[in-house]
Amino acid sequence: MADSPLTELGRDQARQTGSVLAATGVRFAGVWSSDLSRAAETAELIGAELGLARPATDHRLREARAGEWEGMTADEIVVEWPGYLEHHRRPPSFESFEAVAARALASLRTIAESPSAARLVPLVVAHSGLIRTVMRHLGAVDERVPNLGGTWLTVVPRSSTDDPLETNGVALGDLFDPGGIVISGIDSHGEDPGDQADHANNHRSAER
Repeated sequence: MADSPLTELGRDQARQTGSVLAATGVRFAGVWSSDLSRAAETAELIGAELGLARPATDHRLREARAGEWEGMTADEIVVEWPGYLEHHRRPPSFESFEAVAARALASLRTIAESPSAARLVPLVVAHSGLIRTVMRHLGAVDERVPNLGGTWLTVVPRSSTDDPLETNGVALGDLFDPGGIVISGIDSHGEDPGDQADHANNHRSAER
């Protein structure tokens, strides 16, 4: 699993996002993040702006495992897997859309049910691909997530273990965009859920 560090620009953006969140007036219970360094450091910087303790980490919030592409650059993939990135395709061992959504939603429920999040709002810092996967799984139209942007989510009580939409009791809320932060670069192979998400969504629609 690639674990690239934050740049100085990324650190500045994290602090700016923390200031934006502080201005919302929302009282946060704490901050949780992926255990990969770029997310964990982002969470720590945002949390510092909010006066929160160091983030707790959860490996279930990691980006999708890239399988055969692990450790490869986009340029290398273009050469060795022609047409795949262009058409949003993924290699055979790339972690499936369903698997990423399942572990992410399970993590979100664990966080929401933690004692420290009983009355206040937990703040979760993950990766853009995981965020996009969760949003698509919950019915949103897939689109790129701005740097440090995301979505508000509500974890609703489950009246039974029967969850036909496999949402684990998580409901999609409004988008969050800190504003004024430039989206840099292009989708990487970990950030775009790929056409496997379309296949998964079509499969679920056919079962309903």
